[in-house]
Amino acid sequence: MKKVLIITYYWPPSGGGGVQRWVKFVKYLRDFNWEPIVFTPENPEIPSYDTSLLSDIPASVQVIKNRIWEPYQFYKRFTGRKKSDKIQTAFLNEKKQSFGYLENLSIWIRGNLFIPDARKFWIAPSVKKITEFLKDNPVDVIITTGPPHSAHMIGLELKRSLGITWLADFRDPWTNIDYYKDLKLTKRANRIHHKLEKEVLEEADGVTVISPGMKKEFDQIAPKDYHVIPNGYDAEDILVVDNNKQVSEKFSLAHIGSLTKTRNPINLWEVLKQLVSEDEYFAEELEILNIGKIDISAVESLKEFNLDRFLKQTNYLPHDQVIIEQQKATLLLLLVNDTPNAKLILTGKIFEYLVSGTPIICIAPTDGDAAAVINETACGGSYGFKEVKSLKADIYDYYKQYKKGSIISKCNNIEKYERKNLTAQMVETLNSLLE
Repeated sequence: MKKVLIITYYWPPSGGGGVQRWVKFVKYLRDFNWEPIVFTPENPEIPSYDTSLLSDIPASVQVIKNRIWEPYQFYKRFTGRKKSDKIQTAFLNEKKQSFGYLENLSIWIRGNLFIPDARKFWIAPSVKKITEFLKDNPVDVIITTGPPHSAHMIGLELKRSLGITWLADFRDPWTNIDYYKDLKLTKRANRIHHKLEKEVLEEADGVTVISPGMKKEFDQIAPKDYHVIPNGYDAEDILVVDNNKQVSEKFSLAHIGSLTKTRNPINLWEVLKQLVSEDEYFAEELEILNIGKIDISAVESLKEFNLDRFLKQTNYLPHDQVIIEQQKATLLLLLVNDTPNAKLILTGKIFEYLVSGTPIICIAPTDGDAAAVINETACGGSYGFKEVKSLKADIYDYYKQYKKGSIISKCNNIEKYERKNLTAQMVETLNSLLE
């Protein structure tokens, strides 16, 4: 077998979409004659735990860990947070608060002094430990997956010092990620971010991205042959749930994942407000389910539209339970960030949505990557951020189907997003780097 060393910050028992991508690749790599070795922090800052993902890791896979120092405990003391508070991504705030001087200063420090991110102190010790490991344990390829983009800096240093074949895997953009503008960057810091991004793209032997939009964007920064390998669904996960399929007792609109400020779907709330006022039975049976953290701005919007009484909130569920909830729901909400990079956003959840058999309401640019997948698979409908009329008509049509006891799902052409098939694509990319 060929050997690949995967450098990833996120690894079980950490939970979330950032973990699942490489857990699933590792699960199937041996089927294609590649032996995975994983390098990950021993003590990362974990926003959520999901021990169910541990069962996906094949027996005897070598996992190397080193300790990492992160500034989060200092940040918590500095801003008056509790030591046990979890650090949320994308500036998500669960409580109503204004950013005071200390909070704004901490954001400025994070953006301008911790480049590329707060995990920068993991870079040098990791390069040293991996270099020592590779002396007696050679591998054919190393892979870095980010964010955090500090992982890519580890790959860049190893490439420069050892000349090893390196693939950089981008699960999200770097300088075009939706919260980049919120980092309060100086011109100097902004230049450094762009410089490092370009160096990684140029010097990596291969780069994989999760959407066509990311490929197009990166090609404008550093022209080369980028490989689009999206996230997907694991057929084995779905098979287990299919044998225990449940149905919600309510007309349930379920959103899986963090409901951030930029994902707050004002047009959807307007539609639901109208339907609630026009149909008393709709009002009796409506449920808005959110599994994941929810920003205070979304909670306030629900109150403004008098919809907060319909909200059922669960902060986190393990991955295996999330799949059950996706199948139970009447409709699944795919809410893309209303940000300048919206067209290239292709969240990991969409692919498990596809295979759930539950119709999808996708609120995103209708000419973006997420809408393209919905249209290609006929798994639901896509609506712009300001669209109301067609969104209302379609939701009410689904409600009438629900009342008859048979919501029609026409989903098809999804097999290419199965995790084992995607691993085959990844292996094809790895093999091409060694030719």
